[in-house]
Amino acid sequence: MAGTILQVNVKSKVPGERGLPKYAVKHSYATKRGLNGDYNKFRQTKKKGNKDMAILVYPMETIQELNQEGWPVQPGDVGENLTVEGYTHDLFKVGQQYIAGDSTIEISLECDPCTNLGLLPYVGQKHTKTFIKTMLHRRGWYARVIKDGEIKPGDIFKLIQ
Repeated sequence: MAGTILQVNVKSKVPGERGLPKYAVKHSYATKRGLNGDYNKFRQTKKKGNKDMAILVYPMETIQELNQEGWPVQPGDVGENLTVEGYTHDLFKVGQQYIAGDSTIEISLECDPCTNLGLLPYVGQKHTKTFIKTMLHRRGWYARVIKDGEIKPGDIFKLIQ
């Protein structure tokens, strides 16, 4: 079973801004610290650069589910670094390793929804609590980088272990 990387998303450090939405790039290089060009304030300040949270992986299948439920989520909106296709949220398990382009990543923990999701224009303060409940166990998966490498849209995303 193999999937595809549909979009690679980053957001540089901008004073006063949070890490979402992230924006599509043509490629990035994954290291133990995350994707080049990406800054995650929560990971850097609250989690002291936790390498288990280097990359956030999000299935396009979940985006499609959310769209069907009336939430106009687009790739990069929820702060994911890799928007992937071919694996639903429930197929990911802690400890699994995936080839992601030229890199290898290992799923480390499920991401919990946070109030920053309220920054999305279609959520806003009015719908933040509802959206957080909607995103519970559908917020994506954090991964650590096992092998550095370039990642770009169209690259393979494949479970190897």
